[in-house]
Amino acid sequence: MTYLTETLQSFHEKEKFSSGNELLDMYLHTQANQDIKRKLSVCFVMKESENNLVKGYYTLSNNSIPLHIIPESIQKKLPQSYKSIPTILLGRLAIDAKFQGQGLGQLLLIDALKRCHEISRSIGSFAVIVDPTDQKAEFFYKKYGFVKLPDSGKMFLSMKTINQLFQ
Repeated sequence: MTYLTETLQSFHEKEKFSSGNELLDMYLHTQANQDIKRKLSVCFVMKESENNLVKGYYTLSNNSIPLHIIPESIQKKLPQSYKSIPTILLGRLAIDAKFQGQGLGQLLLIDALKRCHEISRSIGSFAVIVDPTDQKAEFFYKKYGFVKLPDSGKMFLSMKTINQLFQ
């Protein structure tokens, strides 16, 4: 089976998408296209090469985080003149329930990190940030090296680490 990941378009069959998380489902069904038009985020969907059924999706957008929430060991290496640090937000990542457990979440995460790696070659970005919706999501990201940011619930993976994956 060949999967493609591409930006969300009107021909993609997103109406049947159901991940089991109502917030993530409703986002794809009702808000993703509006966010794209407003340049708030870009939504990438995974589909089979033969059809347009959405099997999973993720969103990326520009972001920044306050310097003071970065772990102190890393904060010491950054210029203190920055009050916030540029990052990329991996805002949402979801797989349709019919396709969960097949490794598609991992494939989407790798695709997202590869895009972030490519973006970071053109624009400054210190890390990729995620904001897990629950403990299951937190465990998923932790498994791939994301580190919890103190007092925020968010997690990050440094661009230095991501760049090493794709060199």
